Amino acid sequence: MDWFTAPGYWPARIVFQRTLAGVYVLAFVGAALQFRALIGAHGMLPVPRHVRYVPFRHAPSLFQLHYSDRLFAGCAWAGAALAAALAAGAGDVVPLGAAMAMWAVLWLLYLSIVNVGQTWYSFGWESLLLEVGFLAVFLGNARTGPPVLVLWLLWWVLFRVEFGAGLIKMRGDACWRKLTCLYHHHETQPMPGPLSWFFHHLPKPLHRVECAANHVTQLAVPFLLFLPQPVASFAAAVMVATQLWLVLSGNFAWLNWLTIALALSAIDFTRFTGAPPAAASRAAPLWYVVLVCAVTVLVLVLSRHPVANMISRRQVMNRSYDGLHLVNTYGAFGSVSRIREEVVVEGTDERTPREDGVWREYGFRGKPGELRRLPRQFAPYHLRLDWLMWFAALSPGYARDWFGPFVERLLAGDRDTLRLLRHNPFPEAPPRFVRARLYRYRFTTRRELRETGAWWHRTLVGEYLPPTRLTDPAASEPE
Repeated sequence: MDWFTAPGYWPARIVFQRTLAGVYVLAFVGAALQFRALIGAHGMLPVPRHVRYVPFRHAPSLFQLHYSDRLFAGCAWAGAALAAALAAGAGDVVPLGAAMAMWAVLWLLYLSIVNVGQTWYSFGWESLLLEVGFLAVFLGNARTGPPVLVLWLLWWVLFRVEFGAGLIKMRGDACWRKLTCLYHHHETQPMPGPLSWFFHHLPKPLHRVECAANHVTQLAVPFLLFLPQPVASFAAAVMVATQLWLVLSGNFAWLNWLTIALALSAIDFTRFTGAPPAAASRAAPLWYVVLVCAVTVLVLVLSRHPVANMISRRQVMNRSYDGLHLVNTYGAFGSVSRIREEVVVEGTDERTPREDGVWREYGFRGKPGELRRLPRQFAPYHLRLDWLMWFAALSPGYARDWFGPFVERLLAGDRDTLRLLRHNPFPEAPPRFVRARLYRYRFTTRRELRETGAWWHRTLVGEYLPPTRLTDPAASEPE
């Protein structure tokens, strides 16, 4: 069946699979290290409470059948270990069916986590990892050549990621059409990185070039993926370069690296690696051919939903159409904030909270807080609490379900919650009161940086949560 395999993409498959497995490792490790405070049995949004109200058919998960923190931790660490083995090439030293089973277990474990993750797992890159991870099950291993149908499905995902993001920008904020969005984006993005200050201070003409290049990459280049080589490789290389630029300019969890993995699957590496091994031309077993064809038909049928969304004037971002997250729609930054506001959480051990009393600030790992602290690089690792704090600053409605429980756990000195933070100002005993204030942040100018050593400047906007103690019913949610 010469039509079924594409031997020339043998190296591309290896690069793609190793990169995807590495992303899985980070996803599972992040889940293992953060879940107790977020969704554990005593977390802010506990899984046991969630599964009581969500039917299995709407959100299939192993944890719908049984949940315990020990089981969740075991699944997360098992997933990390299996992903690490696949990243090291274990999938290529076992029979084809066994390799497919390994990738399927990874997908099932992460699906189980996402479907009970609630707000903490509501990001587009969760669905993207599941969609790409599902297709990876059928990409094969060293026992057969890469199936061309699965390769095309991967490129179809990449097309939707890029083209969908481009469309929603052109339909959204007028600054994308005026090429001015990047005057603000590097400063107001959810989690700036160590180079974001420098990107923000690039000359405005260069920001306009950045914006125009983004439009070309997302609206024109994706169509080239389906043309013969070397055009497809050129298109994929442009996408890789663009994603690396985004990696340098901010922290977007593993979104950029997963997009890079998809682009690498479209590059013809044989000009660098030489001809693929003889196994790349080996005939695939019939059962495998039938299974891949069936999956291809399934994906094409399910693709009607994201296609309808892309051509709609009311296009939405990052939506799943089924509980398995098989075929989804993507997009980002249809609108860009002009100002940056941050929720600053403080505590005091005074018996009576006073406005001019001694309040000590909690330090977060990734989100802006301390003015002299240069933003750090965490991506592709995902700091879930820090990301949700950005949404909380946009509107208390985004934090209604979890911010009150977060404050309660600070007041109780909960160790799992404090482990999510960079700095606990009350190491000996928890504070008597906690409050939250809203500040407007901006990057300092070059002159301000030289004179003060501060990367940020902030101005108090107002109260976000009044001083609260454990016995105070106001701890349940922000105003």
